[in-house]
Amino acid sequence: MSKAALLVVDAQVGLVTGAYKEVRILENINKAIAKLRKDQGIVVFIQHCHSSYEPMMKGNVGWEIHPSLDAKELDFFVEKRASDSFYETTLSDVLESNGVKRVYVAGLQTEFCVDATCRAALSKGLAVTLISDAHTTGDSHLPAATIIEHHNKILANLAHPTRVITVKAMSDL
Repeated sequence: MSKAALLVVDAQVGLVTGAYKEVRILENINKAIAKLRKDQGIVVFIQHCHSSYEPMMKGNVGWEIHPSLDAKELDFFVEKRASDSFYETTLSDVLESNGVKRVYVAGLQTEFCVDATCRAALSKGLAVTLISDAHTTGDSHLPAATIIEHHNKILANLAHPTRVITVKAMSDL
């Protein structure tokens, strides 16, 4: 029987602090963590090691997983340098060695790393569920709420011959 994994993308102090609905998103990520553990799934925390953005550079305070999240030693931790969590990382190996065929995606930033990770997972043949109320971003050229709503809609409607990205609220998992 295949397992599921929760991919907690870039839920790091330097990104979470000040993000849209920060507290609610952290609560929903923790609910997803508890659900995956209860269902015998695995939790993978993905940390962006930015090359130029000081708060997200490895070793800096902003690089750490947000302390409100229920990260445990038994979880997996993957470092990345690109928006795509699979690009030149150990993520595929972690999922494959644990028999994972379905991933749930949560974290930051919606329009960058969450989006890229969902698309890459789909291309790798994984069943993908984006947790609609467990990812966030900050205001930029559009308000954060608009960015999140847009990605929940667009990712659920990508063209693919055999798969879809399912988008569900935490309460519906």
